[in-house]
Amino acid sequence: MANSEANKLFKEFKIQSVSEFFRRNAAMLGYTGKVRSFTTLIHEAVTNSLDACEEAGILPYVRVEIEELASEHYKIIVEDNGPGIPEKFIAHVFGKMLAGTKAHRNIQSRGQQGIGISGAVMFAQITSGKATRVITSTGGEDIIEAWVGIDVEKNEGKIFKKIKHSNPTGWRGTRIEMEVKDVRYIRSKQGPYWYLKLTAIANPHAHIELIEPDGKLIVFPRSSDKVPEPPEEMKPHPKGVMTDDIYRMAKRTTRTTVRTLLIGGFSRISDKKIDELVRYITALRLIKSEEEQSVREQLLKRLTEGEVDRIIASFGKKGKKVLKDVRKIMEKPPEKLTWHEAEEIVEAFKYMNFLAPPTHGLRPIGEENIEKGLTGILRPEFVTAVSRSPKVYRGGIPFQVEVGLAFGGELSSGFDLLRYANRVPLLFDAGSCVITSAARSIDWKRYRVDDIDRTPLVLLVNVISVHVPYTSTGKQSVANEEEIYEEIRLAVMEAARRLAKYLGGKHRKLYQVKRRKTFEKYVPEVSKALSVLTGMSEEEIKEMLITMIEKKFETIEEQAVEAEGNA
Repeated sequence: MANSEANKLFKEFKIQSVSEFFRRNAAMLGYTGKVRSFTTLIHEAVTNSLDACEEAGILPYVRVEIEELASEHYKIIVEDNGPGIPEKFIAHVFGKMLAGTKAHRNIQSRGQQGIGISGAVMFAQITSGKATRVITSTGGEDIIEAWVGIDVEKNEGKIFKKIKHSNPTGWRGTRIEMEVKDVRYIRSKQGPYWYLKLTAIANPHAHIELIEPDGKLIVFPRSSDKVPEPPEEMKPHPKGVMTDDIYRMAKRTTRTTVRTLLIGGFSRISDKKIDELVRYITALRLIKSEEEQSVREQLLKRLTEGEVDRIIASFGKKGKKVLKDVRKIMEKPPEKLTWHEAEEIVEAFKYMNFLAPPTHGLRPIGEENIEKGLTGILRPEFVTAVSRSPKVYRGGIPFQVEVGLAFGGELSSGFDLLRYANRVPLLFDAGSCVITSAARSIDWKRYRVDDIDRTPLVLLVNVISVHVPYTSTGKQSVANEEEIYEEIRLAVMEAARRLAKYLGGKHRKLYQVKRRKTFEKYVPEVSKALSVLTGMSEEEIKEMLITMIEKKFETIEEQAVEAEGNA
């Protein structure tokens, strides 16, 4: 009876593919709501274009064209001048989820999951029933035109039709055309226009064009001719590693010993550090062999304080024997490393001190380019930018925060917070984002901003990392990591201090102008009275008084400038 019930229960048991899972849960990828879904489609295509151009050292040219076919039915065309896609990879790039050039590497990039553009192709397919048209060339003799879809049950790309064209002009790049339904184009702060505008601010080296459904052409010209240096792949840091990471690395590596695996596979690990690791693993084994809990706790405390050698020595011959056994682990072939030994390595890492991970692989926008982007697109009265030094979160993942602040000029009244992660605008889920909470935690009144919500102020915050801690697969909100929160606050406060200094000077000048006008207002009357008393001409006295007023206010301004310089 029990057996038949179990068979009945599992009759409908089915293994679903990654594509099938996301087809049923498209909201997890950002496809929720008609406006957000539209923006997500544009985001995925433009992100791919910018990453491809930069990795190839090409100044990006991205053209987005939106054609309205019917109510809530559009054709989206995105074209770039990137390196193109080799023919054999077209089906994988556009039709296979969790596949790509970036997901498996410890490297900073806009896309990190290998889901983006294939998710867009899937959304187009399930809403319109149409395949995505891809036209691409690497600059060779042929241009490939292919209609691509996704076999969701197999998580595989499917090319329905493919045509080769000659390429007499040597054109290079990629053009994709998607037909989508149940989406809506509006010119709001969560729509494609705003997304591309913010992308242009954070990527001043990119030329971006948008043709809206009504045929209007909008151009965001590049304000920098320098392609950012491509980010470098970075080795993982010991403080950010899990047991499974080491165990999997050991099974896949071509290195001959565990020692060489750890030295070659992680940053900040040398031969000397391996010897230290051996001693820490030995100490932990010895401590765990103690029967009394109070003794173990006391020894662990001493280990935290770095007394590893004294702890080993206190166990005498037993300590030497265990040390000898642990040394053998480092010389064994990696494929013979056990799960328990990998656990011991990770546990020992937690007690050891390492240099912070290298940050040469991080690629910030840069203060100069942030100022160029904000000035070129927003045309403010005042602009400044702050780049903080790289830091780490969760003990071993490097990140960096940079901030731009724009005030006045052509900005509309009201505070705008522009959130970015690896140069990508984050338009949704602001309430759950650490950038929002950090920016809102600032006491703006301390910086001469009395009512932040009515002040013409734009604050740009960009968080960059090899692993941005997003709160979901939709990648629209950065998780509240303590170290990231503090770095954002410090960067914003530095920019706010510069704004306060500027506003202080501006207010002082306005005050002095008002005082000067007050003095000048009485010059005719005083000149007339002095003329009667002295017999001098009224015009001569008037000229003398104006000269005295000018010299007085010039001295005041010079003193103010000198005081600012000293500050």
